[in-house]
Amino acid sequence: MKTLYLKKNIESVFGKCNFILMAYISMFFFSVIAQLSPASAQTVLFDFDNAPLYTSLPLDQTVSGITAHLSATGQGYSIQEANVLGFTPQGFSGHILNPNSINLSDLLINYDHTLTDFSIMYSCQELGCDDAATMRVTVFMNGSFIGTNTKIAGNPGTWPVDTLKCSFPQGFDSVVVHYDSPPPTCHDYGVIYLADNMQVTANNITAILNPKIFIEGLIIPNPVSYSTTISFFLLQSENIHVTIYDITGRLIKNLFDGPLNTGVHQIKWIVNNDAVEGGVYFLNLTCENFSRSFKLFVVK
Repeated sequence: MKTLYLKKNIESVFGKCNFILMAYISMFFFSVIAQLSPASAQTVLFDFDNAPLYTSLPLDQTVSGITAHLSATGQGYSIQEANVLGFTPQGFSGHILNPNSINLSDLLINYDHTLTDFSIMYSCQELGCDDAATMRVTVFMNGSFIGTNTKIAGNPGTWPVDTLKCSFPQGFDSVVVHYDSPPPTCHDYGVIYLADNMQVTANNITAILNPKIFIEGLIIPNPVSYSTTISFFLLQSENIHVTIYDITGRLIKNLFDGPLNTGVHQIKWIVNNDAVEGGVYFLNLTCENFSRSFKLFVVK
């Protein structure tokens, strides 16, 4: 009887220990998943309403621990009220970024966090137009080109409003917002724009991927005169994108876009076929979990 009672007690104790152990393992597992999950990304809105009115860039704005340093080329931008022109574009409110002149000026923004997503609402000066200007956002990481995207307002007319945005999972820490080209047929326009409601998503993932897990032995003959061959070794199968951009962020060439197996690969760029000028270009090699930008010097 005592033996049976003791056996039941031991089984009970071990059962409780096993339950507690499994609970701790589960807690640890889910805490790791939570740290690595993209859901940990932080999205914040910069509405500029707390920025000092009538102040010209450069200035810093901090929201939810993310600091954006705003500056500009040319005569720049200043903080004004949304109705500074005598009307308020749809969706604009409070304080906004307003151009200081009628001349072309790029908006430059640097962040103290690595971002994965960026968007900003804009309104270009167009009066009764049937089409709209092209706006461009170009992003960099530690000064290296990452990518670019463009937007044409979906509803052209007078001071049309739309949102310029981009998303690059590999991360970036600076942004250039550029008036890329005027409306194709409209003749009543200016190369200026208003901006408001900048939204960014910070990459808070704690795991840092090692590029050597994906690629090694990258060779790019440089400088380039007639052609160059990009050689690399993939350590695992990946969907690879290889692109060439000029220094303004304009796409020059899609060299390759598709799946590649593990092993050695070579991709050739015949420069003369694309009639590019001599100067600095960027080669981007990206896959789902890896991105790297390389500076190329084309000599003519």
